[in-house]
Amino acid sequence: MRPIRIAILGFGKIAEDQHVPAIEGNPRLELVATSSRSGQGVEKTFTDWRELIRSVDGLEAVSITTPPGPRYEIARECILAGLHCLLEKPPTAGLAQINDLACLAEARQLTLMTTWHAQHHSTVEAAAKVLAGKRIASMEILWHEDVHKWHPGQRWIWEPGGFGVFDPGINAFSIATRIFPGELFVEAADLSIPANAQTPIAAEVRFGSPEADGPLSASLDWRRTEGEEWTIAVTAAEGTTLRLENGGSRLLIDGEIQEDSGPGEYPDIYGKFVDLIDERGRLVDVAPLRLVADCLLVGRTHAVNAVNG
Repeated sequence: MRPIRIAILGFGKIAEDQHVPAIEGNPRLELVATSSRSGQGVEKTFTDWRELIRSVDGLEAVSITTPPGPRYEIARECILAGLHCLLEKPPTAGLAQINDLACLAEARQLTLMTTWHAQHHSTVEAAAKVLAGKRIASMEILWHEDVHKWHPGQRWIWEPGGFGVFDPGINAFSIATRIFPGELFVEAADLSIPANAQTPIAAEVRFGSPEADGPLSASLDWRRTEGEEWTIAVTAAEGTTLRLENGGSRLLIDGEIQEDSGPGEYPDIYGKFVDLIDERGRLVDVAPLRLVADCLLVGRTHAVNAVNG
């Protein structure tokens, strides 16, 4: 079977570290071009994504790995050009945009896939199965890391549409919405905004759910320089305890460890993308993005010290 010819639009660290190896490791895909404003990339490189989609012969699919702001415009043009689209997380800067793309892709019978990479651990799927049908006594999310380590010198994260601490926090939300046995709603949020930023550097969130009998919370913080932590701890009303660590890759059920046995986040993403293309299917999950939007809608803001870098 002839490989699907695919290009990466927006060649940065995540594309180089994750997307390129995952594409090259999938025999059903052939990476033929990349685009970035700097001209960096692999295979045939472009500085203008529009030129890429117009000029690369036989192009069938694209991975859009730019910051979220321009993704809607790029994805819309790609769909209109007849290309299947994979969107790095978060898929767009707003909910209306991803809804419009989903409708357009369905009308054109093209694949559109939102990628929440933290969901692509076998441990996350196992956790969802353990909690299915149960009432929840408590859930605590701790997502603490160092912004200067993961986003060095990237000012776009502090601008409107840059998400701030919700850029990593949405990974936690993507796991929570996948494993929680029912709907999650944001009841309150306290957002810490640096004096020189438009987006939060930290957030304390309280959730509610008809399926919960106790506290549901998330603590997101980009100021943790030591002891970074990405954990979700859940206790079911009937006593089962569940803890996902290391961003979802390690699971403890009643203290018993289960390691991730899957192919890896991005290899699994691209395996599913290929399957969707074969089926002309779509996978558009907006639940994590909706939680972020609700935090910004109901949250109280607090000014904190300016952020460097």
